[in-house]
Amino acid sequence: MINHTMLVAFTDPIPDAELDQFLADIEAAVKNTGLMRTFSAQHHIPIPGEEAIPAFIATAVLQFGVDTREDLTALFATPSAEAIIHTWQARRPYRVAWVNHEVA
Repeated sequence: MINHTMLVAFTDPIPDAELDQFLADIEAAVKNTGLMRTFSAQHHIPIPGEEAIPAFIATAVLQFGVDTREDLTALFATPSAEAIIHTWQARRPYRVAWVNHEVA
């Protein structure tokens, strides 16, 4: 299995309820593909002073599990995933970092 671990950092602070809606929208879009085997999403847990560290600090972390590299490619090429990404980018800009890795 391959995990796609995605770190999302919103440009401006986002209320918890809105972040929860973002995470739910992403989950729904990728679940509807039938390709996803696992999904998890959590809010970042901030610590005092971290904003002073010159690092990419995420607002949330998401993890998608799929069977193959082809499934991963197809997952992000689906119209529903693309639509959600564009909708949220227009509403609340964010940056993303990710890593794809095998899971034993």
